Amino acid sequence: MTDAEAIEVVRARTNNLRDVSVRIPKGRLIAFTGVSGSGKTSLAIDTLHNEAQLRYLEGLSPFVRQYITQRNRPKVDRILGLGVTLAVDQRRLNRNPRSTVATITGIDGHLGLLYSRLPAIGAERADGHLTTAHFDRDTPEGGCADCHGVGGRWQAQEDLVITRPELPLFEGASPWYAKWRSGEHAFVPALAEKRGVDLGRPWKSLPEEFRHCVLYGTGEEKIEATVNMTNKNETAQVTYTSSQPLRGALAEVERVFVNAQTSSAKQRYLAYMRKQPCGTCGGSGYDRAARSVRLGGLTYPDLIEVEVRQVRTWAERVAGDLDARQREVGEPLLQDLGRRLGILDRLGLAHLQLSRSAATLSGGELQRTRLAAQLGTELSGITFVLDEPGTGLHPADKAHLLDIALELRQAGNTVLLVEHDPELIARADWVIDMGPGAGRLGGEVLVSGPPADAAAHPASLTGRYLAGRGPRLRRTRRPTGEDTGWVELYGLRAHNVTADLVRIPAGRLTCLTGVSGSGKSSLLGALAEGVTAALNGTVTDAVRQVTGLAGFDWVAVVDQEPLGRTPRSNPATYSKAFDIVRKLFAGTDAARGLGVNASWFSFNTAGGGRCETCTGYGRKLVDMHFLPDVWVVCDACEGRRYKPEALDIRYQGLAIDQVLELTVAEAVERFTGPRQLAETLGALNLVGLGYLQLGQSATELSGGEAQRLKLASAIQRGAASRKAGLVVLDEPVSGLHPSDTQRVVDALDVLLDSGNTVVVAEHDIPVAACADWVIDLGPGAGPDGGAVVAEGSPDAVATAGTPTAAFLRRYAAGLPLLSETRLVPVNDQEEAALAGCAG
Repeated sequence: MTDAEAIEVVRARTNNLRDVSVRIPKGRLIAFTGVSGSGKTSLAIDTLHNEAQLRYLEGLSPFVRQYITQRNRPKVDRILGLGVTLAVDQRRLNRNPRSTVATITGIDGHLGLLYSRLPAIGAERADGHLTTAHFDRDTPEGGCADCHGVGGRWQAQEDLVITRPELPLFEGASPWYAKWRSGEHAFVPALAEKRGVDLGRPWKSLPEEFRHCVLYGTGEEKIEATVNMTNKNETAQVTYTSSQPLRGALAEVERVFVNAQTSSAKQRYLAYMRKQPCGTCGGSGYDRAARSVRLGGLTYPDLIEVEVRQVRTWAERVAGDLDARQREVGEPLLQDLGRRLGILDRLGLAHLQLSRSAATLSGGELQRTRLAAQLGTELSGITFVLDEPGTGLHPADKAHLLDIALELRQAGNTVLLVEHDPELIARADWVIDMGPGAGRLGGEVLVSGPPADAAAHPASLTGRYLAGRGPRLRRTRRPTGEDTGWVELYGLRAHNVTADLVRIPAGRLTCLTGVSGSGKSSLLGALAEGVTAALNGTVTDAVRQVTGLAGFDWVAVVDQEPLGRTPRSNPATYSKAFDIVRKLFAGTDAARGLGVNASWFSFNTAGGGRCETCTGYGRKLVDMHFLPDVWVVCDACEGRRYKPEALDIRYQGLAIDQVLELTVAEAVERFTGPRQLAETLGALNLVGLGYLQLGQSATELSGGEAQRLKLASAIQRGAASRKAGLVVLDEPVSGLHPSDTQRVVDALDVLLDSGNTVVVAEHDIPVAACADWVIDLGPGAGPDGGAVVAEGSPDAVATAGTPTAAFLRRYAAGLPLLSETRLVPVNDQEEAALAGCAG
């Protein structure tokens, strides 16, 4: 077979791949399959796509390349027949607060051109020539002069600082004064003494003038106070006296917020603040030109606030109103804009506003938005690499994804689909099944052939599900029938979700369902925010009141946000397993002989046992001047992170760097004690992360792997806590092989066995079908959703007339969830080409 007909990979060794050689037919839909961690992404993304990127970059000048962050060259002998690739993967999701649906998809550029060109053609403007920069609030030309494009500022609010005015100030009236948060706290008792006010009385009964001073300050009036503070080593007290005006709680909140150095520190103060819109731009962030120019009856700020489906209607209206002078400029722009908007619609994103921030999108919505950006081009001869594009998609929307894949193939492109869904895999032209296991047990090609070959392979777990022989999801724990109470949320308001009352059964597994955009993630976030506020005695705009929390003590949000942005963060450090490992090494005779403690074994601590040449990274960044910087293995420690004297110390025959090289599954077998370490490793293994190396960089983990690490931490917390907790998970089985989904459900049952309450938002029908309680949201997406349209047991919800109910009925009857349509070669010539790859 020639390079024109296939991509040939020879001896790929990237990550866990074991000398993989395979032929991939071009112009087809190819499904890369296998259990989680088997090597699918290593082959499709880290080998094929990375190699294509590097070949392109090598054609650029050194001067240009210095501004581009390059990935490491994949380990492979050669790749033949590889052309241009476009990839959308899960590990590099953009959470920049300035990124929106419009910027990610490139639609902002189209709209900027339309608004800056068409009105100027139709009527000569007196205020000069407009450019696209006038419709970008992040530029000097387009941003509001008063708020600089931000749209407003965060301001402290009286009702958030004083949440329970019926209580005394220091005894529950204010979460701000519940802890010592700033030096100004000491001046309040001094002010009370000066005014003759009894702070033991309820806040609302105190004199109005005193309350105003506490919140808004004393102006020029100075208050003298003496403060006793314990020093850092808690062995002595420091006394100081100061005389100064009282700034007031609201101004103090804003001061410490502005001075907070990290986003996590700022987050602590947001509980007392609301964002107030800018009075000049009305909160839009745009300058006068963008707010005044109208096209199709809408200004630019107005247009980006409406949904994608409404923008499509607007674009059609504008196209119909073009005059002869405008048509030459407007028609090409509107045609391309319509195509991009149509793809967003077909990917189940028609409910989103173009202004919607990337940070507020669910993981699945964000990935599909990026996917729409890549598919919005009319390219041919491209290799598209799509990493689980069905993530976060309701079954009702997956047919559209298949249609788009077929259209890409028919346009002369090759589509490489990394996928776990057996029904999507069955509709591919070709399957490359990796395995047989995960991590070191994977990395081999089990099958390279039509889906039927994978279905017939005896060692393929994917094949079992393709053949209909995969086991159905089951629960190891079912409710006893005893009512354990209800968590009730009153007056819930979050994005498109509005409900007077939402009830969650305590001690049960509840699944939130509904089409994409129906409000599942919004309800999940409001639940976590509302319960957290109720437990802390604070208030939130998301929920007016929460009841039924007797016995609850904590909340865990298990999402897919990255664990850390430094290569030093890894599963061992995140789970605290490495803290215990370091203590074990510090307890050896060799360590005691050196007189070192556990912190000496940390590769994050200077002056200890870490290699100071690479500061514990195991690699060094080499400045290549006009070429991109390159990471190279540290020549001092040879990548082992530690000094020789640290590596000479052994525990159970292993040096400390060898412990970090163990997979979780290997560590479980080796470390049966101490109990805390065994339980920590067991929790990681329980959630299906047995294939991960303990020292694998957190920056290399997928969103699903990060989420399962957090789930393992929640399991440990649930087992250790004397009181019950609430654990919320957004799409916990997305990106998982069906066989791994069972492990996550088993882990959720472990949480329930500890007396906790678990709520998941999930599109996976088998997970919904085995939940104890289902809350179905809808009936549609965006403003057409946000209501509870059905709730009850899965069997009860299946009788409703909702999209989810229809799929629950199909699953209960053992029917396929998608239609029987299959993507197949369209002629004998293509059949022969596929046979050549198999040969």
